[in-house]
Amino acid sequence: MTIRLYNTATRTKDVLQPINPDRVTMYVCGPTVYGRAHIGNFRPAVVFDVLQRLLRHVYGPDKLVYARNITDIDDKIMDQARAEGVGIEVITQRYEALYLEDAAALGVERPDLHPHATTSIPAMVDMIALLIAKGHAYAAEGHVLFDVASHGGYGSLSRRPLDEMIAGARVEVAPYKKNPADFVLWKPSSRDQAGWPSPWGRGRPGWHIECSAMIAESLGQTIDIHGGGIDLTFPHHENECAQSACAHDGAPLANIWMHNGFLNFGGGEKMSKSLGNVQTVGDLLAAGWTGDELRLGILSAQYRQPLQWDEALLTQMRGRLDKWLRKLGDVPKGVRPPPPPALVEALSDDLNTPAALAAIAGIEQDREALLGALAFLGLPSLSPEKSRHAHDMRSADPDAARFDALVAERTAARKAKNWAESDRIRDALAAEGISLEDGPAGTTWRRA
Repeated sequence: MTIRLYNTATRTKDVLQPINPDRVTMYVCGPTVYGRAHIGNFRPAVVFDVLQRLLRHVYGPDKLVYARNITDIDDKIMDQARAEGVGIEVITQRYEALYLEDAAALGVERPDLHPHATTSIPAMVDMIALLIAKGHAYAAEGHVLFDVASHGGYGSLSRRPLDEMIAGARVEVAPYKKNPADFVLWKPSSRDQAGWPSPWGRGRPGWHIECSAMIAESLGQTIDIHGGGIDLTFPHHENECAQSACAHDGAPLANIWMHNGFLNFGGGEKMSKSLGNVQTVGDLLAAGWTGDELRLGILSAQYRQPLQWDEALLTQMRGRLDKWLRKLGDVPKGVRPPPPPALVEALSDDLNTPAALAAIAGIEQDREALLGALAFLGLPSLSPEKSRHAHDMRSADPDAARFDALVAERTAARKAKNWAESDRIRDALAAEGISLEDGPAGTTWRRA
C-alpha cells in the first residue's frame, strides 16, 4: 500500500518512504499545559491519531514510533502559577491530566512516547552548546540566540522572504540581538522563576529548541513525519528546521511536514483563547454531545482545509452515527474486523477522510465491514441502547413509556408469528411519526 501525504516543505503530495520501514517515526507538537485545551486544539490530536492507525495497519502495529510532546515550561505557565500562587508543576499536572482526559473522550490513543520539556533540559543545553560551537548561536546578556543569518536555508519551509516573515510575526526587539529575526534558545530566570543550571547561567529554554532536542533525543536526527497545526509553520517549525539542520550538519529534521487547518467558530474566525471564542471538549460533552460526534465532526473535512464548527455540523454527525449504530446493533467487546480496502485507500491519499466517510456509505449494509471501518476511524461501535444521545432523546420523549410498551407488544407478536398484529402496531407508530429499526439486538424506535 502506497501512502501519499501533502508535504508542506515541497507543496506536493509525496510518497511516504520511511527511512527505516521497521521503525517509522512521527512527532506531533502537543499542548502547552497552562489552561484547558479547546476543541480546535484537538484537531491535530485526532488527525494524527487517524494517521498513526493507518501507519500501524500498513507497516505493522509495532513498526511505528509515535511521539507527542508536552510543553510544561513556558512563560504562560509561569504566569498562571504566579496568579494562583502555586508551583508550575501544579498547573502543568492539572492541565495535562485534563488534556489526556479530553483526548480519551475523543477516542485519541496515547502515543508511544510523550516527552516532557522539563525532563529533556540536559538535551536542550547540549544542543545549544553544539550550535554555539558550530557558529550558529551566540550568548548575549544571559541569553543564547540562534543566528538566523548563519543558516542559508532559513525560510525554506515557509517559503517566504525573511523580511516578510518578520513583518508577519511578533518578533521581540532587543539590543543584544545581532538580527531582529534571531530567536531565543535560552533565557535567564530570576530567583522567583523556574530555572535550570547551564553554561550561560540559571535559566530556561526557548520554545523552539525544546521540540528539536526532544525529537533528537527520542526519535533521532531525521524523522519521517513531523506534524502540527498550520499556525506552527512559522515561526515554530521554521525555527525547528533551522536549528536542527545546523546542529546536525545539514541533516533535515523531517522528510515530510504535515499541517492541519484551523477549526473556525462563529463568524469564521479561527478558534483561539486570545479571541475568546473557544469551546472545550468538557463544554461540548456537558451540552449533550458525545465524543463520537465530536471526533466525527473533526474528521468530516479534509484535514488541511478549514473546518466550520457549529451545531449544524454536530447535528449532521449525530444523525449519521445514529444510522450506523442502529445498523450495527450490539457488538461484542474486542471484536474488530479489518478495515475495508476502500477506506484504507481513501486514507492513504493524504488522509482523505471525506472520501473515507463516503466509502462507508457504500458498505454500510455489510455489518462486519461497517464495524471494521468505524473501529479503524476510532469510533466506538456501540449498540443504540448504549448510545447516550440516542437513549437520552428517547427517554426525554413524553410518550416514551407508551412507545416502549408498543414496541414490546410488537416484539411479542412477531415471536408468535402474528404478522398482522405486528404490522398493525408498526403502522400505528408510523402514523405518530415513529420509525422502527429491527436489528440483532432487538427493535428500537425514534421519531422520524
